[in-house]
Amino acid sequence: MDEKWVPEIVTPLKQDIVRVPKVIAKASGIRIFGKKIKSIIFTTDIAIIRNTDANAVIAVYPFTPHPAITKSIIEAADIPVFSGVGGGLTQGQRCAYMSLFAEAQGSIGVVLNGPTPVETVEMVCEVVDIPVVSTVTSIHTPIDEKIAAGVTMVNISAGKDTAKTVKFFRDKYPELPIIATGGPTDESITETIEAGANAITYTPPSNGELFSHKMEKYRNLEKKMTVENNLEKQY
Repeated sequence: MDEKWVPEIVTPLKQDIVRVPKVIAKASGIRIFGKKIKSIIFTTDIAIIRNTDANAVIAVYPFTPHPAITKSIIEAADIPVFSGVGGGLTQGQRCAYMSLFAEAQGSIGVVLNGPTPVETVEMVCEVVDIPVVSTVTSIHTPIDEKIAAGVTMVNISAGKDTAKTVKFFRDKYPELPIIATGGPTDESITETIEAGANAITYTPPSNGELFSHKMEKYRNLEKKMTVENNLEKQY
C-alpha cells in the first residue's frame, strides 16, 4: 500500500527544525489522554524542544530535579512533556512533591530513575493522576514490585543491549507500554521497535553541533558571495 501524502506547512523562519528519524513512524505508539505518541525527543534544551517535529519530550537530567527547571521546560514546549522527578539521589517526599508539581504544571507523565525504591514509587503513585514511568537499564532491573505499586510505563535505556532488554520485558509483560532508546541508526531503531518498543526516544544533536553546522553554511555562503562579487568586478 502506497504511503499517503501528508501536506506540510512551514514558514521561512521555521524551516530549520530538529526532525526525528522517519523510521520511528513504524512504532505502534502509546495513546495517553487521547494523544498518540511515537517519537520522544530526549533533551532539556528549550530551543530544541521548541523546534522539533517529535511527538513529545522526555526531560530528565543528571542533577537533583528542581521545580524551576520543570516549569521552564513545560512553558517553552508546545508538545507533551515527560518530566524527570528523581528517584536516585532524590527520594521519598521530595520526589512525590516534584511529581505533584510536574503534574500541576502540565506534564503528561513523570519519569523515575532506575534505583528508585518501591516506597518512593508508592508515594508518587498516590499523589499523581498521570502516568508514572520507571527507567529500566538492563534485564536485571527489578520492575515487578514497581508495576504492582502503580508504575504504568517503562523507559528502557540499556545501551547496546536495549533491543534485547525490550524483548525480555515484552515477553514478560505483553501489554506493558514500553518507551525505549532507538540508537543512532535506522536499523537499530527498527530492531528496537520489532523487539516490542511502542515509542522511541531520540537524542538530538547538541545546540553547539547544530550551530556549528549553521555557521559552516554561513561561511560557505559568504565565500560564494565574495567569489561572485569578484567576478562582477572583473567585467
